[in-house]
Amino acid sequence: MTMDINSDLGESFGPWRMGDDAAMLDIVTSANVACGFHAGDPAGILQTLRAAAQRGVAVGAHVGYRDLVGFGRRNMEPGSAELVADVIYQIGALQGLAAAAGTQVRYVKPHGALYNTIAHDRRQADDVISAVLAVDASLALMALAGSPLVEWARARGLRVVTEAFADRAYNDDGTLVARRHGGAVLHDAEAVAERMLRLVQSGEIEAISGRSVRVQADSICVHGDSPGALEMARRIRARLAQAGVALRSFAD
Repeated sequence: MTMDINSDLGESFGPWRMGDDAAMLDIVTSANVACGFHAGDPAGILQTLRAAAQRGVAVGAHVGYRDLVGFGRRNMEPGSAELVADVIYQIGALQGLAAAAGTQVRYVKPHGALYNTIAHDRRQADDVISAVLAVDASLALMALAGSPLVEWARARGLRVVTEAFADRAYNDDGTLVARRHGGAVLHDAEAVAERMLRLVQSGEIEAISGRSVRVQADSICVHGDSPGALEMARRIRARLAQAGVALRSFAD
């Protein structure tokens, strides 16, 4: 058994710190690095990329809506020309910074509202897929396990990496419980670690209703900005390793 652990990093902005990137990079095997649209500033992003390169952690472009104020979590309806260009712009910016840091962008993971929208919205999904293909068709696309986006992207020739969320509750249909609902974000690190071990071993996760849901995941995400994120990531890594699960990036 093998598994990748990823986290959203590079999201600090000037003097405002978001998470502990250096510490998280000692735990995860892949890093979704902000590109400046939903979070992050160039100097901070470069620092995170250098730290990832030093640790041999794979790097992905964490592209989002142009929404610094809303941290990319507000639903938006950009036109296709705008969305395609914005995603190309973000990937290109991160590729330049990554080259300067001695690493390279290996995949793309949409952020926040864009991630949730393209999981089911065909038009915006096609725009993001088109943007990735226009930059580099060898880049993988990280997508919500079980969502229509997975097949849409594969049909157009992209490699798709499916992911599950360690710190988020699931509905019975395999979608994430909206953050506005109670219980949407999980905080018990030990319980989450056991939950992720079950996912790896059985391909199932317990929904908020208590029912078991099938989830085929190539990677596990721990949100770097969540309270207790570091401890949760450490517990997950330790529990999986204890059970004999090999931890390495899907990009290796």
